[in-house]
Amino acid sequence: MDYTNSMILSLINEHIHSKRDRDIMISRMIDGMRYEPMAEMYGLSTVQVKRIVAREKRRLFEILK
Repeated sequence: MDYTNSMILSLINEHIHSKRDRDIMISRMIDGMRYEPMAEMYGLSTVQVKRIVAREKRRLFEILK
């Protein structure tokens, strides 16, 4: 199934409770931002941002099963 940006945004807002993590996921999944600029924007390392995205994607995909 294909998901629209509004569907993805609703899932993110409903199931990701940390504001920072929600913002990171929106930046990545809706805006298509790369990891390096996000890391700089949020004061994190690129590895930390990648881990957050991977963890939250797993959480969202579990919900969609």
